[in-house]
Amino acid sequence: METPVLETLWDAVTRHGAAARRVLYDRHGSCTLSALAGGSLFTDLESLRGRCVLIATREQLATAIALVELDGVARRMVLCTPDLSATALAEVAAMAQADLIVCGAGEAPGAVPLEVRRLAAQPLAAPINRRASHATEWILLTSGTTGTPKLVLHTLHSLAGALPRAAPADERCVWSTFYDIRRYGGLQIYLRALLGGSALLLSAADEPPADFLARAGAAGVTHLSGTPSHWRRALMSGAAAAMDPKYVRLSGEVADQPLLDHLRAAYPRARIAHAFASTEAGVAFDVEDGLAGFPVSLLGEGRGGIDMKVEDGTLRIRSSRNAARYLGEGARPLEGGGGYVDTGDLVEMVDGRYYFRGRRGGVINVGGLKVFPEEVEAVLNADARVRASLVRGRRNPITGAIVVADVVLADAARAAGNPEAVKSELLDACRRALPAHKVPAMLRLVPALELTAAGKLVRPGA
Repeated sequence: METPVLETLWDAVTRHGAAARRVLYDRHGSCTLSALAGGSLFTDLESLRGRCVLIATREQLATAIALVELDGVARRMVLCTPDLSATALAEVAAMAQADLIVCGAGEAPGAVPLEVRRLAAQPLAAPINRRASHATEWILLTSGTTGTPKLVLHTLHSLAGALPRAAPADERCVWSTFYDIRRYGGLQIYLRALLGGSALLLSAADEPPADFLARAGAAGVTHLSGTPSHWRRALMSGAAAAMDPKYVRLSGEVADQPLLDHLRAAYPRARIAHAFASTEAGVAFDVEDGLAGFPVSLLGEGRGGIDMKVEDGTLRIRSSRNAARYLGEGARPLEGGGGYVDTGDLVEMVDGRYYFRGRRGGVINVGGLKVFPEEVEAVLNADARVRASLVRGRRNPITGAIVVADVVLADAARAAGNPEAVKSELLDACRRALPAHKVPAMLRLVPALELTAAGKLVRPGA
């Protein structure tokens, strides 16, 4: 049986001393491992043993505590994201065969007919039994924007088996992430921080990027992760200099060269890495050479226990980090031939390096010719005046679709006097770099782009 999270964390506290005791904190409070080791925030933790539990708290800190408390005790934990409607929550509960829902102190669980348990505001001093009796299943929801999300079954081993169990001896790490820890990208940072004995500063969904960066700087955050869209918003906030990280990490979307260059300029002393991971396939690789894409040398079998190949233009991954399966009646198999997970991410090799072109389902068909939105966005984002862009298809009676683009400028005020000239120059850059069918037929300057709850650009049909 796997060692539960709390036991591993307490070992880390013993190794690293008092500096590691304030492990989890957000805008409103904190929780130390010593408090959890001496008491539980559940009035009767023993009664939760062997149960299938929905963790549906509003605040990330409550979820972070519940994961520590229940790993090794519950049979199954389902990490519910706060954007779920009552209907979707009930559907998730049915698919997961949940019999109990956990909420924060004073929270209402919604219209879900399950037994309710709430975390107390302070740990209870009564003696508790931390005996691990279950290799707890960790259930994550995919980040789709329409319909009921799919439920993906992981174990602590598939989530964290390859993560370091200690921070570097010569480095004081304080982790943070723009992600919500109830999603795969955020959960990876949660486990990486805690299993390494580091503090973790949690973000808040309604927190402006400038406020979060100021809070991260005041907390001495050294390692910070997020999607490329998160980082673009951070750079646009004007508060990037509020912190001085040692490590900057991007994942969840294509990291194009202009953004990597902007981050290098903003944080010249930091290691800058972009990683590929998905809820189903797990973490495949990190790239730290400052270049978009990844070298062809990463493909093949037996590299650190991760096998990767490109088949039919998409990246496929096989490793111990792959999820076990989907949950729910009629759920399709997770893996394809040979145990590989098809990520659905299209890649193309150019000069010995693979570049991500977008999702298989996101291709725009212009008169029978394919257009990858991310390829056009990379050209637009290469202009120093552009901070972010979103390319999509629009129906057209002649070609089936045309390409249109929304662009956010880094300094909209400077372009306000002659916006048509800016738009014309951006389209000229596209004409020089792209075939005619890929050039946007329409380009708008917009103040902002909408993000999903997972921190990714909202793309039509996603």
